[in-house]
Amino acid sequence: MKIECNKRNTPITNQRVTDPLTLLQDLIAIPSVNPMGNTFSGPQYLEHKLTEWLVDFFQRLGVSCEVQDVADGRCNVIARLDIGPAFPTIMLEAHQDTVPVDGMTIEPFAPLVKNGRVYGRGACDVKGGMAAMLSAFARIVREDTNANTNVIIYCTCDEEFTAKGARHLAQQWSCDQDTKSSQPDFCIVAEPTDLNVIVAHRGVVRWKIQTHGRACHSSRPQDGHSAIYDMAPIITALEKYADILQNHSEPHPLCGSPSLSIGKITGGTSVNIVPDLCEIEIDRRSIPGECSTKLLEEMEQFLRSETSVDFTFLPPWIDSPSLADDLNQDLADKLLNTINSIVAQPRAKQGAWYGTDASTFAAAGVPAVVFGPGSIAQAHTADEWIEIDQLRLASEIYYQFCTNPN
Repeated sequence: MKIECNKRNTPITNQRVTDPLTLLQDLIAIPSVNPMGNTFSGPQYLEHKLTEWLVDFFQRLGVSCEVQDVADGRCNVIARLDIGPAFPTIMLEAHQDTVPVDGMTIEPFAPLVKNGRVYGRGACDVKGGMAAMLSAFARIVREDTNANTNVIIYCTCDEEFTAKGARHLAQQWSCDQDTKSSQPDFCIVAEPTDLNVIVAHRGVVRWKIQTHGRACHSSRPQDGHSAIYDMAPIITALEKYADILQNHSEPHPLCGSPSLSIGKITGGTSVNIVPDLCEIEIDRRSIPGECSTKLLEEMEQFLRSETSVDFTFLPPWIDSPSLADDLNQDLADKLLNTINSIVAQPRAKQGAWYGTDASTFAAAGVPAVVFGPGSIAQAHTADEWIEIDQLRLASEIYYQFCTNPN
């Protein structure tokens, strides 16, 4: 479902819509926590309030916007500045959601400006990047009458868990002819990159493996069959497989080696019952050139050759491709030229071990790179922060690139 948002005749001041610091403080103050598949309650969860704020921002900016209902009431927000069909189209993308706030040592939704930094949940990942993009977009709308590109800004939902927003958008390009969903010429995805340009990164496949037993009273375990005991040799085999991936496979020059991790194990209902089910959750990081279907088949074959127990592979609940650097070099070079004309310390093209929405867009045929303010080392941390200088530099870079991408 799509909802068109009309323009509003009560514009906000230029300073408020074009100052990335002010915008970031506003964004941090609006909770948009992704529950990450867990049971949740309370107003801090999901993107609804931030979606409302974005709609109001674009309306007051005088730009029509679109709200796409992606799933379960969670929405993408899209605004577009059209110059004309003869000009290239740049897409700026940032996700609305943040990771949970458990264990934070600062107030997560009370933005604190201190010692040249802004603190709060999402400051680095990725409301800082979003604020820089919104600021640049507002400047183009308000100030630049000589822009020679169409600019779309997409604020997507659910990036931190299953990337529903980005996948919904990519599907729109292949099946929806609406002009607001048309495919851009290239895309910049906001993530904390220290103002470097990420041209390649790893992908991720996550799924569950189950073993099944037969429950009985724990006083007579011989009458049942423990699913937990069956899982033990599988875990040992997976540890062996992880070592092979890390130390004996050919690494990608920018992304390093593939990896595997067991992140969660559950099993049993009570200490006095022999468990009839055990389940583990696997995180497998792929590198450019790897196919998720093939790597799952290879891993299952490995486990069956290494163990004699029966087990079940459940379908992946996340299957996000890697980002290869074979189609985005021209975009990366042009963006890097803009960056290095503005910053004091030269930046470079790099690879990353984490994943982003850029790989989803690239898989749909749109050249994409990752670029934004902040360091990945501060993302998801207990005292998350971003440097104000990088925030302002990123805003200027987005603006300069969108108005003169050549």
